[in-house]
Amino acid sequence: MRTSKTLARIRAGEAIRTCNLGHYIPGFVGNAARSGFDCIWLDLEHRAMTTREVQALLAFAHVFDIDIMVRRPTSEAPALYRFLEDRAAGLLLPMVSTAAEAEQLVQAVQFPPIGNRGLDGVGFDSDFGGHSIDDYVAWAQRETFLAVQIETPEAVAHADAIAAVPGVDLIFVGPGDLGLRLKDRADLTLDDAWQAVADACRKHGKAFGGPTFSTDEAERRRGQGAQMLVIAGEFRSWKNALADAAESFKQSLD
Repeated sequence: MRTSKTLARIRAGEAIRTCNLGHYIPGFVGNAARSGFDCIWLDLEHRAMTTREVQALLAFAHVFDIDIMVRRPTSEAPALYRFLEDRAAGLLLPMVSTAAEAEQLVQAVQFPPIGNRGLDGVGFDSDFGGHSIDDYVAWAQRETFLAVQIETPEAVAHADAIAAVPGVDLIFVGPGDLGLRLKDRADLTLDDAWQAVADACRKHGKAFGGPTFSTDEAERRRGQGAQMLVIAGEFRSWKNALADAAESFKQSLD
């Protein structure tokens, strides 16, 4: 049973080097690990993969010793903790706007006494029954994490209460959806939202982070205390690589 690099970084107060993946690309896992990333954010909210594809990516992550944080659109308990049983290091749940919603998720993915997660004990995460139940549960509570996304003005207003929920390990700012919902508001900006999350997490001793779109922004968010900094992914990499290649072709071969 491996140690979560994300949680190790959180506990040490360090930045979590994170990239995102939305397609079944096994080689991405190995290359991300070799490049020094700690965690891959695997998006299953906006992208579709088969169960076997996800299980394979999680197994590759175990081989290369890198965390995978799975984002799922559903809050159905068995559909969530099954990813933990298949060896996801953490779960990211979108559109969490209240403390009650966060508490419901904790109940789904944390074992008692914190939550009410169902016990299997013979899955990949327990080395297929290779450990005692007590050791397995203690490991799961210590080395898997729950992240919730702040993506609505309501969530920003409740950031303090959400961060206070026991069992929530990380608050993840979603600048796309949140920015869309804030674009016509004069009383609340995206920077205000980041600061509200930073203040709430500092108060309650929780980690926070989210996507950053430039080195300058990553430095600014890190200065606010953000630990999970998403700084790369296959979409941006493909786009930039193809644009560079097309420009080189145009300049030398057209």
